Amino acid sequence: MAETILLVEDDPSILRGLQMNLGLEGFRVITARDGEEGLRFARQHRPDLIVLDMMLPKLSGIQVIQALRADDPDTPILVLSAKDQESDKVLGLSMGADDYLSKPFGVAELLARIRAALRRQRRTEATNTGKPLGDISVDVETRRILVRGVEVESTAREFDLLRFFLEHDGVVFTREQLMAQVWGPDHFGTVRTVDNFVARLRAKLEVDPEVPLHLETVRGVGYRFNP
Repeated sequence: MAETILLVEDDPSILRGLQMNLGLEGFRVITARDGEEGLRFARQHRPDLIVLDMMLPKLSGIQVIQALRADDPDTPILVLSAKDQESDKVLGLSMGADDYLSKPFGVAELLARIRAALRRQRRTEATNTGKPLGDISVDVETRRILVRGVEVESTAREFDLLRFFLEHDGVVFTREQLMAQVWGPDHFGTVRTVDNFVARLRAKLEVDPEVPLHLETVRGVGYRFNP
């Protein structure tokens, strides 16, 4: 089924152009021309992603974001605005937007940002619901890991590392990046700690830990997770 994008934009020429381009990319597009209509359609249609202009009649983009985030913290919101001041970007993001694109913008960049946001959302949904990614399933709420249908025990840090990998599958991370993201900037361990935890996870997840299919070493860089 095609993913649904709600496009809230009061400029008719921009609205038509984006509606056409998003439709050609295979998305189902719902359009709204003011903030009130955008908010109503968001609640009615539950789109997969919202592209929202900041300067709208009736309700501003900020007001729409605030209203949406009160009952929907998860739907990705990509903000469009002619304002290019850093303070305006920070305000939109701090209110709950996930990304920001200043006008004028290229359609190719907008499409790339939309696809990236949808990929992140799919990964988050898969992880949060315990949906399998390959032969590994993680349930964040219960902190359970199933490997080929069998539950495996894990420490809190092992679980956090695996969850991070699942949320960023296919991305190569250095040991320093993993240490900062999973252990935090105040941790006093060495990057060898990452190697030890990866080895532990391989022993629990891989059919053959010596020839890992999921937790891949990228020589000279770090690690990448393949679901």
